[in-house]
Amino acid sequence: MTDISQNITEVQQRIVAAAEAVNRDPVEITLLAISKTRPIEDIVAAITAGQQHFGENYLQDALAKITELENDYPNLEWHFIGAIQSNKTSDIAKHFSWVHTVERLKIAQRLNDQRPENLSPIQVCIQVNISNEESKAGIPTEQVMALATEIAELPNLKLRGLMAIPAATKEPAEQRKAFAALRTLYEQLNQKGFALDTLSMGMSGDLEAAVAEGSTLVRIGTAIFGARA
Repeated sequence: MTDISQNITEVQQRIVAAAEAVNRDPVEITLLAISKTRPIEDIVAAITAGQQHFGENYLQDALAKITELENDYPNLEWHFIGAIQSNKTSDIAKHFSWVHTVERLKIAQRLNDQRPENLSPIQVCIQVNISNEESKAGIPTEQVMALATEIAELPNLKLRGLMAIPAATKEPAEQRKAFAALRTLYEQLNQKGFALDTLSMGMSGDLEAAVAEGSTLVRIGTAIFGARA
């Protein structure tokens, strides 16, 4: 059986080592456990080990988990990291604290309009297709500034930063190259006054490269929960 608590400890140790290697404070980096397709028991095991941030791709599966856990664990932070269709925005706006995959103004406007008044603004990242892959979600880098400007005007959203899933590679230099490109874009936005603080980048196989290039949030699934069946 996968020892989720031990896995979380090992991932945290990787984060610390990666941060210290480039003179960063590990406290700056949030561990987001990607719990998509995982049973409630695995999530509870992670919570017991101290994990508070969970990422979900599949809305109906996520809603069932959120509903089941919200009374016993009211302080969990749920992050939506999947593709967003227009018919999903209402439930996402009601149940998630974070959305990492905004790539269209229409979706941002719907999330803004459907956010309940009693809840704080949704924390938002723009998803960028940093490797220009036709099969990947996210907007081209040259369109990010315009979308950021539009999102910043929406009162029920708070633009926090950028997210990307670069082209898969096991070469650390190539991993870092893609992450550096996202960081550069992030810095350009901040130079324009956006005051972003979140770079959502890095997964189980490339978190070290992501941390080296400034990631503030790593999205880890396999290294915590084991390979999916």
